[in-house]
Amino acid sequence: MTGKKDITIYDIARVLGLSPATVSRGLKDHPAINVKTRKRIMDMAKEMGYRSNNFASNLRKQKTNTIGIIVHELKSQFISSVLAGIEKVTADAGYDLIIGHSSEAYKKEVSNAHNLFHKRVDGLIASLAFDTKDLDHFAPFVHRKIPMVFFDRAEEVPYGTRVVIDNVKAGYEATAHLAQQGCRHIAHLTANLTRNVYAHRLKGYQQALADNGLTFDPSRLLVNDLSEAAAIRSAHEVLEMNPRPDGIFITNDFCAAVFLQALKEAGCRCPQDMAIVGFNNDVISKIIDPKLTTINYPGEEMGEKAARSLLDQMAGPASARSTDTIIIKSELIIRGSSLKTTGLISKNTILPQ
Repeated sequence: MTGKKDITIYDIARVLGLSPATVSRGLKDHPAINVKTRKRIMDMAKEMGYRSNNFASNLRKQKTNTIGIIVHELKSQFISSVLAGIEKVTADAGYDLIIGHSSEAYKKEVSNAHNLFHKRVDGLIASLAFDTKDLDHFAPFVHRKIPMVFFDRAEEVPYGTRVVIDNVKAGYEATAHLAQQGCRHIAHLTANLTRNVYAHRLKGYQQALADNGLTFDPSRLLVNDLSEAAAIRSAHEVLEMNPRPDGIFITNDFCAAVFLQALKEAGCRCPQDMAIVGFNNDVISKIIDPKLTTINYPGEEMGEKAARSLLDQMAGPASARSTDTIIIKSELIIRGSSLKTTGLISKNTILPQ
C-alpha cells in the first residue's frame, strides 16, 4: 500500500486558477495578495490537506527553528517546571523543542547530544547526568558555534552559559538552620559528588558545621542515587548510627519524604528525634506530615532564564556572551519537619503562609 501524495502549492494553484507564486505568497499571508484571495488560498489549502514544507525552507535558510534539550530525568517536578519555563519563552519566539532524556546515564546523554546535533538544532539546553565523565560529546556544537546553555548540573567550562543557584549558600543555610534548632549531630544525604551541584551543597554543609562549632564526621555523609529504595536504606543506616543523628540535610525532596516516612515507621519522631531539611520545594514537601522544610529551587524561572539566554546568543547581539554564569536566587522555606525550637529561625528564610 503506497502513501497518499503530498499536496503542493502547484496543486492548489491549479484548482484555484492562480499562479504558484500567488499561492505561495498567500500561504505566507503576504500583504501583496488581497484579503479575499488569501482566504480562498487558505481555505483550499485546508480542504486539500496541504502541509508546508518547513524542512526544505529551513535548509535554504540554514536554520531549523528547533532547540534541543537534554534532561537527566522526566519524573522530577523540578525538571517539569524547568521545561515549562523553557517552553513558555521559546514558543513565543516561534521555536520547537526536541527533548532528549538521558535517564541519568552518560552513554545515553552522549547519544542524545549526537542525535540533536545531526537534527541540526539551532541551540542546545542541557543538564548533565549523574555519571557524565566528560563533555567531549558537546565538542561538535562548540566547533559549529551552536549556542549552548547548561542549567542546574552545569560544569565550569570555557563555553556555554551556566544557569545555576548558589549551591554552597543553599547547603550552608539548610545546615545552619538545623544547627540553630539545636541539632548537634547532623547527617547529610546526597548524590554523586562528581556533579558540582552536590559537591557544592556538601561544601556549604561542611562550612555551616564549622561555623556552628560542629565537627564534620565522614560517617554521617551518605552518597547514593536518591531513589526510593536508597532513601529507605539510608533511613535504616542512619537509625543505626551511634550517636544517632538528630538532624539531616537531604538534597532532594522526594528522597527526604521517603526517608521521613521510613523514620516514622521505625518509631522515630520528626522533628523531635530527628529534624529534616530537603531540597527543591517539590509538591510532596507540602503534603507529607510534618511538612518538609526545604530549599526553594525556582525551576520555571531557571528555564525562562536559560531559554532567554540561548535566544539572545542565537540572535547574535554583542551583549550576549556565551560564557556567562547566571545565578538564580534560592531560599530556605521553614516548615514543621525541622522546627525543634520554634523561636530559633534564621533571618534569611521564608515561612509559608
